[in-house]
Amino acid sequence: MRSNLILRNRDPLYGPALALAAMCMQQLHRNGWAESPDVARDRSLDYARRAVRAAGNDPFVLASAASVFGYFGEDIGAALALVDRSLAANPGFAYGWFWSGMLRMYAGQYDIAIEQIEKSLRLNPLDRIGAPLTAIGAAHFFKREFEIALPKLQASLQEVSGFAMTYRLLAACYAHMGRLEEARAAVERLRTFTPVIVPPVLPIRNPEHRELLFSGLRLAAGDGA
Repeated sequence: MRSNLILRNRDPLYGPALALAAMCMQQLHRNGWAESPDVARDRSLDYARRAVRAAGNDPFVLASAASVFGYFGEDIGAALALVDRSLAANPGFAYGWFWSGMLRMYAGQYDIAIEQIEKSLRLNPLDRIGAPLTAIGAAHFFKREFEIALPKLQASLQEVSGFAMTYRLLAACYAHMGRLEEARAAVERLRTFTPVIVPPVLPIRNPEHRELLFSGLRLAAGDGA
């Protein structure tokens, strides 16, 4: 049995492994940890496409590939169709509901995003996927509900303390609330684990909403952004 598992995990056509590799490369890119962001992007997309070709009926593969395509700016409609297929195959799939919520956020459907991410938490409250409180905080941030976003982002740091996007959102949120000292402190904390203050990719499709984050980060970081 063990040898069969080893052989399967070495199989270049094993869809779940390809999907996981795509997600790992995406995470390196998102947190600014990749030596070459362009290489990380190309590899992530390549792994995701290969995963779908190899195992296009696997809910994990579909949701993971949809996440990668949505994050790197591929057609958002196609990404949503993939994650919808994942949830049709497994309606109780917390991982799928989380990434469906994230994709809805990229598309600007913030209320649906919050609802779906909260559903993923109800389905799987013990094994948290990604940083769900950061995602919910982000949706409120882009709705300009800074007073609601702030405690969500602060609480997320208690669960996932090293997620770069949490600090970016927190800094921008403080800045737009006029709390510049706290905004600068969030940027300084961010600098301790990544030199990338402004994210290399922001998959939010609405340019005004992207600028909301960028302007907050510029205000928080000053000339250092």
